[in-house]
Amino acid sequence: MGRMITHRLLSPVSAMAAVALVALGLGVQGCSGSGEESASSFDASSYPDRDITMVVPFGAGGGSDILSRTIASVIQELDLVPVEIVIENRTGGSGAIGYDYVAKQAGNPYMLASLSVSFFTTPLLGASPVNYADFTPIAAIAMSPYIMAVRAGSPIQSIDDIKAATRLTTGTTGVASDAALLANMLQNQSGVTIDAVPFDGEGEIMAGMLGGHLDFIFGNPVEILPNIQAGTLRAIAVSTGERLQTLPDVPTLKELGFDIEHAQVRGVLMPLGMPPEVVAYWEDILRQVAMSDAWQRAYLDRFKEEPRFAEAEEFAQIIEGTDALYSDILTELGLIQQ
Repeated sequence: MGRMITHRLLSPVSAMAAVALVALGLGVQGCSGSGEESASSFDASSYPDRDITMVVPFGAGGGSDILSRTIASVIQELDLVPVEIVIENRTGGSGAIGYDYVAKQAGNPYMLASLSVSFFTTPLLGASPVNYADFTPIAAIAMSPYIMAVRAGSPIQSIDDIKAATRLTTGTTGVASDAALLANMLQNQSGVTIDAVPFDGEGEIMAGMLGGHLDFIFGNPVEILPNIQAGTLRAIAVSTGERLQTLPDVPTLKELGFDIEHAQVRGVLMPLGMPPEVVAYWEDILRQVAMSDAWQRAYLDRFKEEPRFAEAEEFAQIIEGTDALYSDILTELGLIQQ
């Protein structure tokens, strides 16, 4: 039987205290109980021999939290590791607190973290002391594509109507989001002015869309597909390089003549300084998770995600490319000063 998955929740205050201790040289890396293990002293034959901590830089119930808990649950169900996986929510600073904590665990092979959009945007906006270069990419395990959709009764019938428009309006959760990125890329390549209106959440964007206040939206399948099935939205295109299994008749933006391919990749990171054996170990564990029926059932089917496994080297290239995309759009929007 697999080990139990437990969780801990750290408030922003306690997490900030931990960061402060690190800054004073008294933090987790310097403590005898931190669990840090240098590459030179690493014993692959006995790894792992104590609990693994998986840090979620956001609160319980969000996308990163669900991803992390589902990965841990499937690992437990398949009995892939001999130790307990502890989910630890370290919230605050749009992910900065949690990611900073993980980055400061350099050389600790008992520390994992999940990837999020804020992993890129928070450092680029100058709100985090660490960025993607402070982590070891382990593997991508799924991807969340984007569907470009309009209201069922919209006069927009195809991408040709988008190209023929002068000005269009879409919605985004804040100025730095995948929807904003895609809208910016579409604007640059179509010549159409696209106003990306910030909303507080996906629910408000959908309400604005169905209420006739937006011309189109980019949304994840879990948000868009139920409305397509209900007959309230129509899909115009998808953002992936290949058509989606769930929408085989909907073309990709690339098919329609745009050099646009983007999806939110779900994956796992570790601190810097990982022995090659550790990277290989977790690559194999996550590969088994990604290929399992349990993962298909618990995550891909449930949240309408697409299968996408990438080993550490390819995942590192994906991360670097995604960071460059966000850097470009945030610079263009005047949010990053060169």
